[in-house]
Amino acid sequence: MNNPLPFTFDSLFSFINKAGKATWAGDGKEIEAERKDFHEFEYKEGKFYYRDSYVGNFKSRGMEVVRHNDKPVWSALYGGGMITGKEDIADHTFNFLKKAMSADEENFQSFRGPHSFTYGDWKYSYAQEGAVEEFSGYEKIYYKNELVFFHRIIGGMII
Repeated sequence: MNNPLPFTFDSLFSFINKAGKATWAGDGKEIEAERKDFHEFEYKEGKFYYRDSYVGNFKSRGMEVVRHNDKPVWSALYGGGMITGKEDIADHTFNFLKKAMSADEENFQSFRGPHSFTYGDWKYSYAQEGAVEEFSGYEKIYYKNELVFFHRIIGGMII
């Protein structure tokens, strides 16, 4: 895809990567939500602006939007959550998810975490097709080799 926008795809990915690590995954400060019962985070750098907005806890749905000069240029949708019956370990799962989402993998432009990440009895896996222009992904968290959490993700450019 030719890029008709005033920035490179690499600079957009770099911004999204920083924004994701500085907001929910990085224990960033929650801002006042535009919609009732939603949780929202924002990050700004230069002409880029990022907002993550989600609703729910054990099962959630959310949307990330990146604006450049106040115009939407990229977005991603995500949804899923805790496996039914595993809600009692949700806080531990979400803390582990933050660790996984904060980890980088060389030569992988991930919009969540690395392909795999392990910490003690916890294991994270993420499969992604595509890149910043258009992508889809699926993440899973296992605790003691049992699936406890999942999210589906889709996103890409807005032109």
